[in-house]
Amino acid sequence: MRQEWSPEDVVTCWTLVDGDWDLVANKTGPTRLGFCLMLKFFEIEGQFPEFIEEFPQPAVEYVAGLVKVPAAELAKYDVAGAKRHRRQIREALGFRPSTLADEERLTAWLAVEVCPVELVEDRQREALLVQCRVDRIEPPGPTRVEKVLVAAHNRWERALCSRTIERLGAACTGRLLALVAEGNEEGATLLASLKRDPGAVGLDSLLTEITKLTSVRKFELPEGLFSGYSEKLVAAWRARAIKMYPSDFRDTHEDVRITLLAALCSSREAEITDALVELLIALVHKINARAERRVERQLTAELKKVRGKEGILFKLAEAAVGKPDEVVRRALYPVGGEKTLKDLVAEARATEKVFKAKVRTTLRSSYSSYYRQMLSPLLKTLGFKCNNTAYRPVMDAMKLLERYAEVDGKTRFYDTADEVPMDGVVRKDWREAVVDDKGKVERIPYELCVWSQ
Repeated sequence: MRQEWSPEDVVTCWTLVDGDWDLVANKTGPTRLGFCLMLKFFEIEGQFPEFIEEFPQPAVEYVAGLVKVPAAELAKYDVAGAKRHRRQIREALGFRPSTLADEERLTAWLAVEVCPVELVEDRQREALLVQCRVDRIEPPGPTRVEKVLVAAHNRWERALCSRTIERLGAACTGRLLALVAEGNEEGATLLASLKRDPGAVGLDSLLTEITKLTSVRKFELPEGLFSGYSEKLVAAWRARAIKMYPSDFRDTHEDVRITLLAALCSSREAEITDALVELLIALVHKINARAERRVERQLTAELKKVRGKEGILFKLAEAAVGKPDEVVRRALYPVGGEKTLKDLVAEARATEKVFKAKVRTTLRSSYSSYYRQMLSPLLKTLGFKCNNTAYRPVMDAMKLLERYAEVDGKTRFYDTADEVPMDGVVRKDWREAVVDDKGKVERIPYELCVWSQ
């Protein structure tokens, strides 16, 4: 119930009372004040108050001044017993009391129109009161309103469960029920694993998520199982189910149990798929970063350095700042010497080339000896699609990887008859590692290039 009225509300109060002056003229004292406040309350809120305290105090004082009755006199007005006043106000505003037929109609309306899209009970109650106002009927009492809300929720829940079970079919329904059947320890273990989030980025987490996704797909949930329902609704059922143990599921009605399990498995199938993709991307970045760090440590000790490089670079910087307008040859060559500067450039280029080559070698070794085992199960589990033509080469490359993963994991090169996409897949600095001197494409470095996309 609203606790404050705007200034416009209390000003309009007298206008409304003045329009029905014959209802007020024969009333005095607390009766006049209480009637005027009841009249305005109903006009604003669409229902009568239960207690005097529901009248906003500023409105009480304002109306008391208009009708020339002390505000303190309102305490003598019997809100609950003013049945004749309620009838007069309803008639003046064109309302009527609600009936059992109205309650049934409101229950059906809530179940079909409101409950599927609004899950919060307070908002369902607000919608009910608004509809009563539209229909120009006085809402049922608080107890009756609660019964209408409960009945509407139960009716909507039965309709949701019935429709879900119909879409699932008998076979899928049986598989879901077996998941929480008493004595099914394997099902209980699977249910617990489905609820868990993925672990830290690593191969083990990736393979675990693949196993979970494969397991949930075995339920063969139909596509569009919850189409026509809001994501918020499905998320609410999923949140409800994820807190439940197998025994909790068994304690619910079978239709509700099936719907809860369907919402949980459907949501988790999508979530695990997303998590699997994120894990793959993070794992590729992790492999690359680890290879670069390892190579950096190796090169720190291995690469030859120009003697006194730090001092020379400092002098060059000092000369450049001190003579910004001078020609490079005149300003910098006297400081470092032309030969020394050429040696610095040559070392930098050699260092970059060696670094990239070693990173490729380290990546290949790490991938082939450990991470490559994810290739086959990952390609079998995830379906890669893209409508952007710019990424068509990558999609074609994924198909090639999938075809070879099914046939043979040991063949070193792709067959010369295969069309192997290069542009948009293999970067220039990787070409020499992917294609040998005879033009054959090596599988392992090519797979690394594909995953890096």
